[in-house]
Amino acid sequence: MRRRTFLTVVPAAAAFSGAVWSEAAAASVSAGASPYGPLGAPDANGMALPSGFTGRVVARTGQSVGGTLWHPAPDGGACFADGTGWIYVSNSEVPLVGGASAIRFRADGSVVRAYRILSGTNLNCAGGATPWNTWLSCEEIFRGRVYETDPYGARSAQPRPAMGRFKHEAAACDPDRRVIYLTEDETDGCFYRFTPTTWGDLAGGRLDVLCGLGGDNVEWRQVPNPTPGVLERQTRHQVSAARHFNGGEGCHYAAGVCYFTAKGDRKVWAYDTARQTVTAIYDGTGTLNGVDNITGLRSDLYVAEDGGNMEINIITPDGVVAPIMRLDGQSRSEITGPAFSPDGSRLYFSSQRGTSGESAGTGGITYEVTGPFRR
Repeated sequence: MRRRTFLTVVPAAAAFSGAVWSEAAAASVSAGASPYGPLGAPDANGMALPSGFTGRVVARTGQSVGGTLWHPAPDGGACFADGTGWIYVSNSEVPLVGGASAIRFRADGSVVRAYRILSGTNLNCAGGATPWNTWLSCEEIFRGRVYETDPYGARSAQPRPAMGRFKHEAAACDPDRRVIYLTEDETDGCFYRFTPTTWGDLAGGRLDVLCGLGGDNVEWRQVPNPTPGVLERQTRHQVSAARHFNGGEGCHYAAGVCYFTAKGDRKVWAYDTARQTVTAIYDGTGTLNGVDNITGLRSDLYVAEDGGNMEINIITPDGVVAPIMRLDGQSRSEITGPAFSPDGSRLYFSSQRGTSGESAGTGGITYEVTGPFRR
């Protein structure tokens, strides 16, 4: 049976719905005062942060961290609990060797070691964490694949072709409906939903695409061939009613809402699973530019910029968009992989090309910010 939903672009008062967003949201999302206060002067690493926050560099491309050379072009990332410490995983968006690496931290934030968890893949861009503590690393190439990897380094990575062969970007798990949402980085990319045959096992399942029925009405329809050949019709073109989003990027699920970004549209979208609506909660008219990776903490969203002012912006439930971090002197780079430590006290992210701005990502830098984040 098809589930019918609705696609609209409405004021934030309606868009901020579900358990995450306050019903008393502002009439529109607009630039305002950050709940953390204004940014201060850049520190020695070029990070401008609010008062009470501190930052450090934890890894640089080509340099040893925890006994392992850190990979080029660091991209999507996530954190996983590890005893009293935690692990941060990061993709590498370069061809042929791509893959992903992990850094294991002690409870005091010191590095235990680093190691590879995926190698020999292509342009691993974003991805997503699963409730069973694996990392979905996504290839942003023609007929790209999703690889399920082990952040703890004990099991080998596995390709998951049932999740589709397309230009993958990000993934977000919805444990309530036991599905995984997927974005596609094409100018006419789609928004997908993968339903595993068995929750926790991604070897098989059904891939659906969000479709329009005329007006605002949309529904999920099955993709007939999730793994098309090179000369076959690709997934985003197999269902004529499919809705298209210009440059799908980050994806984040929380409390009944899946948020995803589209850099070409300059929008942050919210798919409300309870109300069965998809709404634009941010339309590119505030301080946030180059919308890209997205994560969340408590009731707040954090969106990283691809270019723009090289900022991470917060979007609060009351409709305020404001920068909480800016990198100076890196205008030819992009911010990638924002993720919070399990206790919410530390935020990790990377500058993919760093101060060099080189397309190969040889100047990549991975950072940590510590402070009184709202949690």
